Amino acid sequence: MNALNRRDFLKGSSALATLASFGLLGMDFKDQEGPLKVALIGAGWYGKSDLFRLIQVADVEVVGLSDPDQHMLQAAGEMVATRQKSGKIPALYEDYKELLAKEKPEFVLIGSPDHWHALQCIDALKAGAHVYVQKPISVDVIEGEAMVAAARKYGKKVQVGTQRKSTPHLIDAKEQIIDSGKLGKISHVEICCYYHMRANGNPPVEPVPDFFNYDLWTGPAPLRPYDGLPHRRWWRTFIEYGNGITGDMCVHMLDTVRWMLKLGWPTQISSSGGIYVQKDGKSNISDTQSAVFEYPELNVVWQHRTWGNPDDPAYPWAFKIFGEKGMLAGSTMQADFTPVDRNEKPIHFECLFEREKYPEDVNEPDIELNAAPATRLHMKDWLKAIDQNTLPVADIEEGHISTASCILANISMDLGGRILKYDPKTMTVVGDKEATALLRRPYRKGYIHPEPKSV
Repeated sequence: MNALNRRDFLKGSSALATLASFGLLGMDFKDQEGPLKVALIGAGWYGKSDLFRLIQVADVEVVGLSDPDQHMLQAAGEMVATRQKSGKIPALYEDYKELLAKEKPEFVLIGSPDHWHALQCIDALKAGAHVYVQKPISVDVIEGEAMVAAARKYGKKVQVGTQRKSTPHLIDAKEQIIDSGKLGKISHVEICCYYHMRANGNPPVEPVPDFFNYDLWTGPAPLRPYDGLPHRRWWRTFIEYGNGITGDMCVHMLDTVRWMLKLGWPTQISSSGGIYVQKDGKSNISDTQSAVFEYPELNVVWQHRTWGNPDDPAYPWAFKIFGEKGMLAGSTMQADFTPVDRNEKPIHFECLFEREKYPEDVNEPDIELNAAPATRLHMKDWLKAIDQNTLPVADIEEGHISTASCILANISMDLGGRILKYDPKTMTVVGDKEATALLRRPYRKGYIHPEPKSV
């Protein structure tokens, strides 16, 4: 019996009626018998941010943290002690496998770099934990298929950190504009990111510091010459560890549009781009890229540039859904409905902040205040799914479709822009052996690539 099912609150019919009256998302999960045993793998910036949002909405005991950087790990442990009710520093581990074996957490949050997501998620599921994994879920398509298979095989709930689905102003915009039919027939969507977020330096190769296990951090990825701590922005600038701006930022907006419009797999994907402007540094991810995700009578078009100006300064990282009766633009900060009919009034949706309800947000280092309410709702939705044995709003399969679509866009770009049609039943690119071979990345010696049939 999981921890959430031990709650007396859910035992009586009157309690269930009360629950239904205000919705489970409106409650805090602080009434189960004993705290939730939680562990965090990857103790950097966003891993801690996710963990602190969970602590805010549930009775949590953080039983363990793991990270290959001892300085980051120790600092995270001390910070967690100030945030959790017990005041304890969690057990600290360099290797996440030791954490899983010794602490046996019921819930695992994964905030490590992308190249580790698949192995850590599958291992946590095998260890009996429900998982919250950051996006993108994988660095290749078959990793994602294996993660879906593992979640289903072990009967655990996996929530993906695509929290736009839990963003209050976007939920309102979906209900009031999309679901109500205000746009009419929708046949074109534009999604974009014009942030200057591509780290592109030339740091020298240097010795690995004693406090950092670089070999373990690298894991299944290729072992690059060490040129400084890879945390935050540096690792994302290399395709060895992720999928560039498309894998990092497109996945959010594509996933949001798919959720709003109830879209599954694209029928075909194509992409072009490369390093057109920022050629001086070590970065090997594209600085300019376009992609088209095609659906019946609907195209979703992605564009990113890590240089120059955004075409719309109000929406530099955003989606714009075009219908015959109007357009809905949305971002993490706001949303706007612009009708075609000049006699109809535009509708503006503003981001929700919860500084008064959660004053600790204001002093948390590096917190994204606009995203905190969304992540809290995302955590509540994950716990609700576990409690009621339903799928969370960002279930691993939905996260896989969005992630894999972005990966396929990159594969198309690498193959000169040719059209790719992925078949999830056969796990192949239809009629394209070369593209199919790229659905799995080679792992470094000592690591075994997960396969859907053998998780």
